[in-house]
Amino acid sequence: MSVRDLDVAKQEDFAGRVLEVLNDACLGLLTSIGHQTGLFDLMAGLAPSTSEEIARAAGLNERYVREWLGGMVVAGFVEYDPQQRRYTLPPEHAASLTRTAGPANLAGMMPFLAMMGEVEQELLGHFRTGGGMPYSAYPRFQQLEAEETARVYDLALVDAIVPMVPGLTERLRAGIDALDIGTGQGHAVTVLAEAFPASRFTGIDISAEGVAAAREAAAELGLHNAWFEVADCAELTGRYDLVTAFDVIHDLARPTRTLAAIAGALRPGGVFLMGDIDASSKLEENIDHPLAPALYTFSTFFCMTVSLGEDGEGLGTVWGEQTARRMLAEAGFRLVDVKRVEGDVLNLYYLARLDGAAGRLTGPVRAGVDRAGGSA
Repeated sequence: MSVRDLDVAKQEDFAGRVLEVLNDACLGLLTSIGHQTGLFDLMAGLAPSTSEEIARAAGLNERYVREWLGGMVVAGFVEYDPQQRRYTLPPEHAASLTRTAGPANLAGMMPFLAMMGEVEQELLGHFRTGGGMPYSAYPRFQQLEAEETARVYDLALVDAIVPMVPGLTERLRAGIDALDIGTGQGHAVTVLAEAFPASRFTGIDISAEGVAAAREAAAELGLHNAWFEVADCAELTGRYDLVTAFDVIHDLARPTRTLAAIAGALRPGGVFLMGDIDASSKLEENIDHPLAPALYTFSTFFCMTVSLGEDGEGLGTVWGEQTARRMLAEAGFRLVDVKRVEGDVLNLYYLARLDGAAGRLTGPVRAGVDRAGGSA
């Protein structure tokens, strides 16, 4: 194709789009700084202030704060009065940038950008050789993931997600055995264990560091009904009334085997509650998804790659509802409901049962729970 064959207007529009990507990528890193330093949270409660006043209130270096503020102003995140040299974070912007916004706090996603940049050069090699990277290549992942999931689960796990399953809240109050796979630092388990002290919760993960952090968190909360173990979720032992997996299945090396293991670990009438990515299994149906570029980037840099690093299936982030339903059916789940939680823009929630028990769980089980999980 010669230069004369180009659609100049189309070329210029695309060049503008690429320039926008460059600016927005840089802005994402600055937004990450604002989140991690707490500057957004601070400014949301401040009157219009100078850079000196903001830095002093935050306990940060003024020169760095001033440069960061410059980026925020030119990006339209922060308003600036040049006569008074004062900066303001509008409340309409704070609603998407501060921790008090809960699930609406999009700034909490930005630290993942820097984490992905840390492994870029190693990832390039795998584009040539195949294979993948271990979880250990991402030392900050579980910490970031724990903070990210807490945005939703602190507000919604007990009051919105659990009640999706008919009768589950009542059974948890009475006392049942529950297992959380891929528990990471155990935040979902500690939230549930604190809310339902009569039930027994076990969390498993392949990360020893994550399990250690989970045990420490449970000890700090004084929880006596939460246990955590290093274990492979594709090799489950014990029997449970409830199994949960939040943003986990698509990361696994052996998701097919894990789903079958979950089906085998459920007691009659038990429920598998799975939260996973809200997307389509068909590429063409994701084009208009508001987070599609982010989802494919996360998959390339982490989800698919860590699975391949364990010689796994490499399912990837964007496996979609169609594939999820098929895999659940192949694992033996005969009844699957799919629901959404208001404010959670990332996930669908699958309520999967082996039979048509309409979500009824078995009665309270008074047997103990061994340290490997499951009833003794």
